[in-house]
Amino acid sequence: MAPNVKLVAKGELGGKVKVPPSKSYTHRAAIMASLSRGRSRVLAPLVSRDTLATFRACRAMGAELEESSGCLTVTGSEPRAAADVVNVENSGTTLRFMTSIFALPERGYTVLTGDESIRRRPMGGLLDVLSGLGARAWSTGGNGCAPIIVGEGGMEGGSAGIRGDVSSQFVSSILISAPLARGEVSLRVLDAVSRPYIDATLKLSELYRITVERDGYSNFKIGGGQRYRACDFSVPGDFSSASFIMAAAALVGGDVELSDLTTSFPQGDSAIVNLLGRLGVKVIQHSGSMVVRSDGDRLSGGSFDLSDTPDLLPVLGVLALKCDGPLEITGVAHARFKESDRVHATAEGLSKIGAKVAEHADGITIVRPSKLTPAALDAHGDHRMFMAFALASLLLPNGLQVIGAESLDVSYPSFLTDLQRIGVSVERA
Repeated sequence: MAPNVKLVAKGELGGKVKVPPSKSYTHRAAIMASLSRGRSRVLAPLVSRDTLATFRACRAMGAELEESSGCLTVTGSEPRAAADVVNVENSGTTLRFMTSIFALPERGYTVLTGDESIRRRPMGGLLDVLSGLGARAWSTGGNGCAPIIVGEGGMEGGSAGIRGDVSSQFVSSILISAPLARGEVSLRVLDAVSRPYIDATLKLSELYRITVERDGYSNFKIGGGQRYRACDFSVPGDFSSASFIMAAAALVGGDVELSDLTTSFPQGDSAIVNLLGRLGVKVIQHSGSMVVRSDGDRLSGGSFDLSDTPDLLPVLGVLALKCDGPLEITGVAHARFKESDRVHATAEGLSKIGAKVAEHADGITIVRPSKLTPAALDAHGDHRMFMAFALASLLLPNGLQVIGAESLDVSYPSFLTDLQRIGVSVERA
């Protein structure tokens, strides 16, 4: 795939897009199935760079995973130390979830690492919790970042506290691994963010027959010695990916249907439906699909707290370019620790094309310019930043150059094809 593209909307958008499967649920289902007794099927999994990293890590801990069209068949295993270094590439979810899984074997050590971006992402809070629960876990550089070494002794259990304001993935990581500890785990969480992702972990754990007692998002009690039970799970469509197609219709105008969307399983980014409604965009919900209907006119501004849905920051930031008034985004300090510093990347990119932007510690305020200025926008290797900047290109008559299309295989490999399907012209440089 060419790394640079220019996207132009020739008129109103229209058509139907089949939403890709959820990346979050594919990660979780593959791991829980790999820990289960017996054979499970993960139906309609997302096959992308990130999820493939999880599949490889699951094989490294002893599970058997067979990929076929539309199905991942998993034969579970007791966790064991990996025979070689586990390279998660750019997948923070894989690193954080599998660090706890590889802390479970009583014999052997596992080394986990990834690309340059992964080696900058914070892991110290998770390593501290694992150590507090009797596991051996440390950063080779002593900086709380990958490469990470875990293993030799297993997870004993006990009580531990963790900050939840850096990443909900720390919490989910313990919730997934703790049922296999030797004793009960009591986990105290301070200031949990991205709470729907914790809900997703718990919802799927129930399906695999794991019991967790909870007091809101602050206290969790997980009995040790539990066992995941094999089952079949069909991965729902991904609202995170769908949000960009929805936003394209909102920005340009038209009538676009998105299929394979359901609210049966918690997804924080389903909040895009309400956010679009607040901006003045009509979203019609049907059974299993949604239709975005927009005239392409100006949108309303306002203040939006995205503490539970930080992945919507880039897409909402671009929607601000059509708002009559300022659009303020708050509660996203943890978005600075994604594939890129998404708060700064959004501010930098939108400023380049003429928007008035004020960057804050936990958010951003954006005022649309009277006229957008063409400029090359670099996604910094971040798939969500690329998709957001691609939407910005639709607002200029001749588009603008967006750098970093190779990042799309992280979560939404068919993004450009789907945009073409609804009427966007894509020029690859």
